[in-house]
Amino acid sequence: MSGLIGKKVGMTSVFNEDGVNVPVTVIQAGPCVVTQVKTVEKDGYFAVQLSFDEKKVKSTSKPDLKHFEKAGTTPKVKMVEFKNLSEDIKLGDTVTVDSLSNVKFVDVSGISKGKGYQGPVKRHHFNGVGGTTHGQHNRLRAPGGLGASSYPSKVFKGMRMAGRTGGDKIKVRNLQVVKIISEHNLLLVKGAVPGPKGSYLIIED
Repeated sequence: MSGLIGKKVGMTSVFNEDGVNVPVTVIQAGPCVVTQVKTVEKDGYFAVQLSFDEKKVKSTSKPDLKHFEKAGTTPKVKMVEFKNLSEDIKLGDTVTVDSLSNVKFVDVSGISKGKGYQGPVKRHHFNGVGGTTHGQHNRLRAPGGLGASSYPSKVFKGMRMAGRTGGDKIKVRNLQVVKIISEHNLLLVKGAVPGPKGSYLIIED
């Protein structure tokens, strides 16, 4: 099992071995530093904490500075625990994109783009109410009826309505690894991944 923290660079397209143009997402995958190894004896479970992306010392709290000093590394922005990494990994080790060199498919998790407050047509793909030829003029993107009137005289919890959209944690499974550029720590996967450019991603085998 392999795992990495990455950052979304953007999208482009490349030609594969068969000459087919494939849309890909470019991810800066690592290098990640092992900043903590949790054991069953001490913590009750096994996990490896990876840290990624440089952070200013003045923006780091003193407890976190000591935490990174124990691992012999500089402060990092993103810290994630992986429970399925190899038990041979030691504190202070560096995990690079080369750890995915034999992997054909990966799962990528991230926070989707925030859309703010949206109506039901965009949020839930409603069709709107009625047509444009029956006299109505201002209900095209309305949600329609929300329930009965005299009974139960309320709107049930969970009714699909307008509200905040996006900003959710999403995992896209089985993305094909198209190419790995080791010298620049870049991972190219087929298709799109959640989040805007510059957002952090969790990559798992």
